[in-house]
Amino acid sequence: MIRFKPIGVVRNQVTQAHPNTTWHEVESEIVIAPEWRDALDGLAEFSHLWVIFYFDRAHPLDSLRVHPMRRADLPRVGIFATRSPSRPNSIGICPVELLSLRENVLRVRGLDAFDGTPILDLKPYLERGDAIHNTRVGMWVRQYWAELDKYEP
Repeated sequence: MIRFKPIGVVRNQVTQAHPNTTWHEVESEIVIAPEWRDALDGLAEFSHLWVIFYFDRAHPLDSLRVHPMRRADLPRVGIFATRSPSRPNSIGICPVELLSLRENVLRVRGLDAFDGTPILDLKPYLERGDAIHNTRVGMWVRQYWAELDKYEP
């Protein structure tokens, strides 16, 4: 059996998802348990982090194929082709900007997690090892991005 022990918790004002939530603008605090404080040494030198968390409020997985973001106008695809929180293992990963680190509290921007979400791990984002160029995405993703671009200032 696999068991995880959370190392901290998310604190922000987001308690439920809305279609118009602009996650890239959301600022959150990640409060790390005191026993992990020393593990944060050196982390402030990084501008961005990977946050690994547990989708503690995800709906149970009831289908292997879904409409992304529950939008019927987008094609049904396999769950692994989406970022849906309803997964075989409810684990989320998100790159965030580290705004500050004080004691055991990290202030970050861009974390797509609700207030109270358990944090499982943190890893520094490495521009040389983590950035992947010349990638491809599904056509439905390009369609969605084009819609977003219409509304951005």
